[in-house]
Amino acid sequence: MDVQIEASWKEALKSEFSKPYFLEIVTHIKTEKMSGKTIYPPGPLMFNAFNQTPFSKVSVVILGQDPYHNPGQAHGLSFSVPNGIKPPPSLVNIYKEIKSDIGVPMPVEYGNLTRWAEQGVLLLNAILTVRANEPASHQKIGWMNFTDAVIQKISDEKSGVVFLLWGKFAQDKQILIDETKHLLLKAAHPSPFSADKGFFGCRHFSKANDYLVQQGKQPIDWKLLTP
Repeated sequence: MDVQIEASWKEALKSEFSKPYFLEIVTHIKTEKMSGKTIYPPGPLMFNAFNQTPFSKVSVVILGQDPYHNPGQAHGLSFSVPNGIKPPPSLVNIYKEIKSDIGVPMPVEYGNLTRWAEQGVLLLNAILTVRANEPASHQKIGWMNFTDAVIQKISDEKSGVVFLLWGKFAQDKQILIDETKHLLLKAAHPSPFSADKGFFGCRHFSKANDYLVQQGKQPIDWKLLTP
C-alpha cells in the first residue's frame, strides 16, 4: 500500500505497512467511509505528525490518546487544533503550565502547535483516527500496534529524546522506552479533570529544554507565533 508519509518515516516503518494489522486498519477505515461515516482527521492529515517532524529531527515526543472528535478540530497533531479553532481545555492547561514554568505568554485563541512539530516535537496520538463525535471509537482497530512500533523505533534508534508522558494511558507506554538513553517525564494529564493532580507545577517544558541542552541539542522555543 502506498502510504503518504514523510520519506524518513516511510523507511523507518516500512516493515509495519505490510503487516496484517496495518492492512486491517486500512480496510476498516475504508469500510466505514463507504458506509457514510465521517473520520477525523481528514485523510491527508492522518500522518501529519510524521510529515511535520521527520525521524531524524525528533527530539521530544508528546503522546496523546486519540484525535479530537468534533468537527474541524483534528489535524493529526496531538493536543493541537488548526488555525481558527479555539484551544480545547487540555491545551489551555498546557499553556498555563508553560506560562508558569518558563514565563512565556501563550495565545488564548490560537491552538496550532505546528511550530513545535517543525522544531522536533513529535505530537503523536496513540490512535491516529476517530469517528466523528465518538471518542475512542478507533481504539481497537490496530493503531496502537503501529504507534507502539513508532515509540519502540525512536527508543531503539535514537538517543537523548525527551518523552512527555501525561496521564496513565501515556505512562503505560514507558515499557517501550529505554530509560538509560532517553528522558521520561511523567505527570497527570492536562485535562481539567486531572491537571491539578500533578500536571500543574510539573515544569516539563523547562526540564525538557535543560536536558536537550545537556545532550548538545537545540532547545525547543515553546512560544507560538500567531498568524
